[in-house]
Amino acid sequence: MSMLLGLSESLPSLVDAKFKSAKATSSLLFSPTELAIIRTSTGIPFQLRYCPSLAKKPTPKHDATPKKQFDPFADPPPALHLVDIPTTNPSHILVLNKFPVIAGHFILATKSNKQQTHALEQDDLEATYACLKAWHEGSNQKRLFAFFNSGDHSGASQPHRHLQFLPLEGMRDGEVAAGWELLIDRILEDDSGSGLLQHSALPFSHFARKFAAEPSGAQLLDVYNELYHAAKEVVDDFIRANPDQLALTSTNQSELPISYNLAMTMSGMVILPRRSEGAMLRRQDGSEIGFVALNGTTLGGTMMVKHEEEWDALRSQPEKLDSILAAIGIPREPLPLKPRV
Repeated sequence: MSMLLGLSESLPSLVDAKFKSAKATSSLLFSPTELAIIRTSTGIPFQLRYCPSLAKKPTPKHDATPKKQFDPFADPPPALHLVDIPTTNPSHILVLNKFPVIAGHFILATKSNKQQTHALEQDDLEATYACLKAWHEGSNQKRLFAFFNSGDHSGASQPHRHLQFLPLEGMRDGEVAAGWELLIDRILEDDSGSGLLQHSALPFSHFARKFAAEPSGAQLLDVYNELYHAAKEVVDDFIRANPDQLALTSTNQSELPISYNLAMTMSGMVILPRRSEGAMLRRQDGSEIGFVALNGTTLGGTMMVKHEEEWDALRSQPEKLDSILAAIGIPREPLPLKPRV
């Protein structure tokens, strides 16, 4: 699997050089963020990023005559395109994110327009793991965080199938992130029992499995299917108990009926079933501050806001983070009295 990418240089070098070039020519628009570390009531650290420039991005106009949605992965500009993989009969492309808030943010997309709401396939997972491994081998043991958003409640923004990668060193942002670590790492640390892993201090249901050493493509697919079916089961149970709060997506035969996020490192995989894209922040009088949306970076232990009052509210009242996390997923009841952190 390590030969899948077929690069003439290391993946970190390729991404770094292309990122610097694209930034210099304004082919990508990098938005710096302010960063703070806030903690849940059970002590889990989350990065809170404030990026006011993203609030200024124009929103698409809703024309009377619907237009075909632009596909950024159908023919990406050369300034953002990294490589087609594998080199023979490529099935995927690597491309830089056009609007990054973390340096080196890049994307793995299918060459053909496969759907984000369909099940991931073995070659998607093989290519993802190959990128994680190539980054580790080509950057003196540095790491990538991979994530995937699927479904209306997941934070997904593009229907063309793609997984995303963030360099861990870019996420850390120097000394500001002291005491923070990837949430997926905390989840995978749990060695209790032989079943699927869940971190006891998180308010939402999630399912994780560690990888065997050097997993094969078939093993990666087995883990994905196991985690997805566990997520689907807990969503079904929630809907039976709360039919007025959530419904399965009306789908064709190929579409998956639930929204979920997936995260992956070289160590393992986590799936988080979703019931909401986010939650409304409110003032003490009940009036609205703004809607905070979360995507697969939740499983990295990071979130972003675009407005100053949201930024101030979460820093001054970090307990609001508990409410947001509880709102986006399927509740876990009851939480232990002394959660592990």
